[in-house]
Formats: sequence, C-alpha cells, structure tokens
Amino acid sequence: MEDVLEVYKRPCDPMRPVVCLDETSKQLIGEAVAPVPISTGQVAKYDYEYVRNGVANIFMVFEPLAGKRDVEVTERRTKKDWAQCVRKISDQLYPDAEKIVLVEDNLNTHSPASLYEAFEPAVAKRLADRFEFHYTPKHGSWLDMAEIELGILGRQCLARRIDNIDDLLREAKAWQAARNASGKKVDWQFTTEDARIKLKKLYPSLED
Repeated sequence: MEDVLEVYKRPCDPMRPVVCLDETSKQLIGEAVAPVPISTGQVAKYDYEYVRNGVANIFMVFEPLAGKRDVEVTERRTKKDWAQCVRKISDQLYPDAEKIVLVEDNLNTHSPASLYEAFEPAVAKRLADRFEFHYTPKHGSWLDMAEIELGILGRQCLARRIDNIDDLLREAKAWQAARNASGKKVDWQFTTEDARIKLKKLYPSLED
C-alpha cells in the first residue's frame, strides 16, 4: 500500500508518466420486448424482461495528473488481452516516455510473464523493460485511481442496457472523448501518513 501511495506523490513528468490500469466487465443486455418511446406527457417504458448477450471486458487506462484516459473494450479478460492493452500503452499512448510507471491491482494476469504468452520473447522483453510495475495490495484495489474512472464511466455512460460490443465501444469512446476534453483529474489526498493512522489495524503488530 505504501509503495503505491509514494508513487502518487511524484510530480507530473511526461517522460515518466504515472498511469493507472484497471478493468471491469459489462453484461450485454438486449430488450426482449420493444420499448415504448417517450411521448408527450409520458416517459419511455421498458419491459423488465431482457435478453443476455454475453459479457464484455473494459480496460481503463488513466493518467490522473494529466487528466487523460483511454478505454478499450475486449471480448475476453485473458492474459493476452492484458498484454495487448499494455502494448498499446507503451507503443501508442506513451511512445516517447523513458519509463511508464504502471499502477494496477494484483490480479494474476497482471504480470510481465503474461507478455511472454502473447508476444515473441524479444517483444515481450522490450515491453517489460518500458514499465515500472506497482501493485495495490490484496483487498486494496481502491488505491488504483483507474477504478475511480471506471465507476464514473459506469454511472455516466453505461448504467443502461447495451446489447452488443460495438455499441459498447462506441459509447465508451464518446465518453472518453468528452471526459478528456474536460481535463478532469484526480486530486489524490490519501497519504502514507494517513494510512498509518486510519488503517493502523492493517499493519503487523510488533507487541509481544
């Protein structure tokens, strides 16, 4: 935990950007009965029945000090999907950075080893060397600021029925463009000192 909190104290540095990565799933839901559209004096009406069209995965890449985020939608949530997302961060989003400081939770797919399952060894090694990895502790995913952005995406854009992955991607990208244009950042206030006081019970006891 303190490792991540210390990372968040670093100043904004385009050559060593602090980037948060998180992911979530979105169930694709279709209408079993055609909705009744809005009309004069009447709200739109939706039937409680729905059709399940599977589940999609959403990656959130967020640079909190710059107010930039990138949303990717994939069909699955595998090691190779994570590896492809990391490659995009390296080669498309931050190609000129000397080192990318990546904060993410400790899911078993979030490992440099996953790069070797997706790419040739030379490519995997090149990508791994571009990153400085930092992991939130178990049950501490709230320390990943990308989780905050996923929550906002869910409330502002995805809190409704979307029945296919193409529409999901289009809606997520429209939200991304508007959110980036607004320049919204996160003013992170929770520090290591706060953690040692407020989360004291999580630290090992040194009493005999």
